[in-house]
Order: sequence, then structure tokens, then C-alpha cells
Amino acid sequence: MAARKTSFILSFDFDGTLVHPGSDPVFHPGLGRMIQQLRAQGAAWVINTGRSLSQTLQGLAQYGIFMEPDYIIAMECDIYRPGMLGGWKDFGPWNRQARKAHERFVKDHQASLDSIQEMVETQTAANFLEGEYGELGIVAASDEEMDRICAFIDSQAARFPDIGYHRNGIYLRFSHSAHSKGTALSELARLLDLDSTRCFAAGDNHNDLSMLHPRHAGMIATPGNALPAVKAHVLGHGGFVAGKNASEGMMEALSHYFGAAK
Repeated sequence: MAARKTSFILSFDFDGTLVHPGSDPVFHPGLGRMIQQLRAQGAAWVINTGRSLSQTLQGLAQYGIFMEPDYIIAMECDIYRPGMLGGWKDFGPWNRQARKAHERFVKDHQASLDSIQEMVETQTAANFLEGEYGELGIVAASDEEMDRICAFIDSQAARFPDIGYHRNGIYLRFSHSAHSKGTALSELARLLDLDSTRCFAAGDNHNDLSMLHPRHAGMIATPGNALPAVKAHVLGHGGFVAGKNASEGMMEALSHYFGAAK
């Protein structure tokens, strides 16, 4: 962690928000300059993504983004900072707590997870998946099918409030409801002795909704390529919806909130 005092946080989703393969350029260098200007004013630059840590680092290299973030929140939950001798390290006890919570979540909610799996396998064309590290997820055949599956999971959550999930289009990963992009952002803010009013958050997809909320970020934004539901959510909470896509839209958002020069 840098020696300078952090006075506010800039939390960006990666795919679709910082970078967009359909845009030219994929990552606008002007956004990089704006982030650097704000870092000089005390900002911590955070990538808050559903990617794993290694996938995030690969993505930065792939798209020629050679600025090292101050923090990475990976897998929608785990908080990392650069290590003193290179590499990335857990920041605080949060990651360990999140892993233990997930283990308890799977054990305590097995009956409900079995019910969800039965619904998926008998009423849809989706696949219920289990990863090698115990992660559980679903891949649907369409967005409409995933809408139905999410509605069923939400009905289970009325009885089992710890059931949470991260959705990105037709993909879904289960999680303990207390551990999300939003709660991880708030934990990072707490560790930096900040509150939600000092946090900016931007994202474009379903799995970004948890951090696009005033309880976690007082300044919220979404790019022009965001899903309609995300735009409606951001507008409903008094946030900023950019006209341009991905990184160019984020330049609009930073100008809106900070008056940063392009």
C-alpha cells in the first residue's frame, strides 16, 4: 500500500466498464490519465471484478493497461493489495473470513441448494456446476432462462437469507450473501478509514449491483453499454449514466463527480 493517505476510492468493474472489446480503443488512454490525476489527489484505484486475481492481471496486460491498481477485489469478494516484495497479498482478514463463510454456507444450505439444483435440472436446459475448489454455479441457455432461475433462488432466499449469488448474463455463481462486490468495497473503505461517501463505484452488469448502492458508494455510475436494468438501478439511486461506452463513459463519470480534466 502506498505511503500517501488515501482520501477516496475509485472502484471500477473490469469487463464492460474499464475495457470493452467492441470499443476502439478497448481502453481509452484518457481514462488512465484521469485516474492518475485523481490518484495524485489521494484516490485509491480499485478494480472490483468477477475475474480471479490471475485473470485480472492477465487482462491488464492483454489490453495494455500498465498502471498497477492500488487494490484488486477479485471473484466479487477477495481483497488484495500489492506485496512489499512483489506479488499480491490478502489485505486484512476479510478473505479468510469470506472463505470460511462460504464453507459454512454450502454446509448449512445444502437442502436449499439441492432444491435449486433439482429445479435447474428438471425444469430448465441450464447446467448446475461445481468447481474443483467447492464453488457452485449455473450456466443457463439464455438470459430469460436465467431470469427464471434467479426468481426461484430469490424465493428460497426468503427462508434462507444467507443465500447469495453473482450473476453475469447467463452465468451465476453462488456465494454467502454477506460477501459481494459491495460488502468487499465497504470493508476496503473501513480498512482505509473511509466511509461510503468517499467511494465512487462503476459497473455495467448484474453482478455490479451490490456495489452500485449508496450503502457502499456515495457516487455511482454506469457506462452507456450497461444493461438496461443496471442503468435503471443507478438512476433510481441518483447516480450517473454515461452516454458513451466503457472507458469513455467512465471519463464522463469522473468528470461528472470530480471535474477531472480529460
